[in-house]
Amino acid sequence: MQLRPVGYPVLLMRKFFGYILSPIFYLLFGVIITVFHPIQWLCLKLGGYQAHKKCVDTLNCCLVACYYVLGNTVSFINKQQLPTDRPILFVANHQSMYDIPPLIFFLRKYHGKFISKIELAKGIPSISFNLRHGGAANIDRKDPKQSIAEILKLANNMKAKNWSAFIFPEGTRAKTGKVKPFNVGGIAVILKKATNVLVVPVAINHSWEMVRYGFFPLNTFTRMSWEVLTPIEPQGLSAEEVVAQTEARIKEKIVLN
Repeated sequence: MQLRPVGYPVLLMRKFFGYILSPIFYLLFGVIITVFHPIQWLCLKLGGYQAHKKCVDTLNCCLVACYYVLGNTVSFINKQQLPTDRPILFVANHQSMYDIPPLIFFLRKYHGKFISKIELAKGIPSISFNLRHGGAANIDRKDPKQSIAEILKLANNMKAKNWSAFIFPEGTRAKTGKVKPFNVGGIAVILKKATNVLVVPVAINHSWEMVRYGFFPLNTFTRMSWEVLTPIEPQGLSAEEVVAQTEARIKEKIVLN
């Protein structure tokens, strides 16, 4: 792990601007998800899956653009030649809710679906609609049978429709950026069911800094990055070995303050 010290006066300045810019960010973010909610419904009803997906891709492009209102920047690095003729399981560390829009937008050609908490599938304009109707696995952490059934359903769709999936195996957000131990469960289910899946680690850096102070103020002038790492071919490896390799590769790329 590398260290990148940040001076206290700089932190204070960024927090100060957060008080000024966060209301603008939340206003724009709220307008975008509200406007896109009925558009998603129309696209799904009139154009089916493909139209709905294009709408969701555009939605997440707009959400990523909101980050720049705070002076934050997004660097998405993908030097890998990933196949489009087989499903991919993108495995990433999880630092904040703002990890998600860049993954959806920049990896849009792989038709990635999220394994998400069932609580997020209701009450949030646009986002909940997409989780309910876009092919995500919405799992109830208090109900293991339901969770496994949802992940199996997603794995079947990955195999049948050549969809990909995103999973955060830490299970919860790392509030300081330090990677928590990876859980094997969900990955093991997908590896067993979608036998032709390719596992691709993604290292996310500094998105936790955007929510350093919680909901308000959001932090400013943060250089966030997403990096797609070398794929792991799971054939011949146990789920535990795949998860261990994925976790190790991601940890090598994480930069802590």
